[in-house]
Amino acid sequence: MNSTITARYTPLLRRLHWIIFGLVLVAYIAINLREMLPRGSGRGDALALHALSGIVVFLLVLPRLFVRLTNAHPPIVPGLDRFSLILSKATHAALYLFLVVQPIMGIVTVQLAGKPLVLFGMTVVPPLFGPGNHALAKQWEDIHGTVGTAFYYVIGLHILAALWHHFGRKDNTLRRML
Repeated sequence: MNSTITARYTPLLRRLHWIIFGLVLVAYIAINLREMLPRGSGRGDALALHALSGIVVFLLVLPRLFVRLTNAHPPIVPGLDRFSLILSKATHAALYLFLVVQPIMGIVTVQLAGKPLVLFGMTVVPPLFGPGNHALAKQWEDIHGTVGTAFYYVIGLHILAALWHHFGRKDNTLRRML
């Protein structure tokens, strides 16, 4: 681990944080837009945008985890009490778990349906497991949606905590990521 301690996270980690945030936001908007559109009027493109965002999140979260684990964390000033520190670590672990698991669940859902993963008319991953099991795929899709909803609540908690740290506690938590 790098022993240098600074007031902010590394530029790469900060960039990855905000890019991933933007992609998660795009995925959320796209899947909700898809639900609002009538059949056949861009629903497939909205789903493709949702899937593409999820895949790119997955591809970026792995290097982000590596950078996070191999660089020193800038300290929170003033420091946190034990309970807040545990809550912070648990929330971050949940965020990373969601960022890894959700895209995988989305791809598995498509594969279980026996469909190729198609992004804007181009097959990215062919169906790997034959004709598929549509009932099982529907169950996975429901789980993916439920986990996604829980993910948005954890993101909301993360945002509220950052704002509380900045405006309520007046520490450097938010500034470390800006």
